[in-house]
Amino acid sequence: MTIWFAPFTVSELNRLCQGCAVDHLGIEITEAGDDYLTARMPVDARTRQPYGRLHGGVSMVLSETLASVASVHTVDPEKFFCVGQEINGNHVRAATEGWVIGTARPAHLGRTTQVWEVRIVDEAGKLVCISRVTMAVVPHQRQA
Repeated sequence: MTIWFAPFTVSELNRLCQGCAVDHLGIEITEAGDDYLTARMPVDARTRQPYGRLHGGVSMVLSETLASVASVHTVDPEKFFCVGQEINGNHVRAATEGWVIGTARPAHLGRTTQVWEVRIVDEAGKLVCISRVTMAVVPHQRQA
């Protein structure tokens, strides 16, 4: 059973992200399953810290991107929008080259909040970072 409010394509999601930080960092959404969203990000000059390792803050950008894009696709866009409320991450392994792959899955899809777990792995499948992103589900204000 799918968690998505309405059908969408990966191409549509990538078009949505053009011209913003996601695009600048080379993040590409690659797959959407019934209950997950996956993206990849290069480990290169745009995403490394001065010591040659993937910047931890950039891992958080990947996590927030996945949770944000996923969350807005689980609600009725005519009635609600979703915004990041809290994010935390544990960086467990350095990545110095290639790609990292993030996958977001919901831990909780509530009426007013959502909690997403994002696992970021390297190309060998080794865990680089695990994060949790809390999203607020906000009703649109009615215009008087």
